[in-house]
Amino acid sequence: MSALPATTAPFPVRVFGGPTALFEYGGLRFLTDPTFDGPGDFPAPAVVLTKTAPSAGSPVELGPVDVVLLSHDEHADNLDTSGRALLADVPLTLTTPGGGQRLGEKARGLADWESVEVERPDGGTVTVTGVPAIHGPGPREEVEPITGQVVGFVLTGEGLPTVYVSGDNASLDAVKEVAERFAPVDTAILFAGAPRFAEVFDGEVIVLDSAMAAEATRILGARRVVPVHYDSWAHFTEGREELQAAFAAAGLADRLDWGGRG
Repeated sequence: MSALPATTAPFPVRVFGGPTALFEYGGLRFLTDPTFDGPGDFPAPAVVLTKTAPSAGSPVELGPVDVVLLSHDEHADNLDTSGRALLADVPLTLTTPGGGQRLGEKARGLADWESVEVERPDGGTVTVTGVPAIHGPGPREEVEPITGQVVGFVLTGEGLPTVYVSGDNASLDAVKEVAERFAPVDTAILFAGAPRFAEVFDGEVIVLDSAMAAEATRILGARRVVPVHYDSWAHFTEGREELQAAFAAAGLADRLDWGGRG
């Protein structure tokens, strides 16, 4: 079998546990939701977040990071103390409009469908577009006052595959909006794990569960899915086994890529 052209060969994604993943795209190094603190309890509004396992790596092992794609800055399972420290050394952090105001001059908030061009080292640009994400069940105007703003991202560039990073999204309607503009997607980094809290939204999922992640894959026409945000925290109620079962039931088991670990 002949090798795939460089532009269509899958680029490696290195996962660290929780929502944190590192990948190189267009000659730039992107990091999602940096969380490298050790296990322990992290207070949040109305609940306590409990990290149950250390990250599969540390910030010093990352090497240079060009862009952080931060779905939101308000919860410790998406940005913790060590993650905040890391942002100081990263040229650009893309996040929610509110986070862009909170995180300083290197951060930029993206509204829905707002794009930023990032210069590629070999010439040209990578376009990062902010896309809708809703961190809970129901309409955004009811969810955001409780769980805050969240943003997802789509990455595109000349000669490059289309990449979707969902962020902490629980809405398949939001996924459909992304698909209408960008499908088919080459690689989807899907935040899953079916996190739930009895105190919030009556225990309904606030990020995709496994079956929803499989449906999102179908909606997006995604060739490859790298799941994140399904392990290392006590509030995740579904993990790798449930994801494998859901994708198998949907006939999409071949789309799963668990990424390099650490």
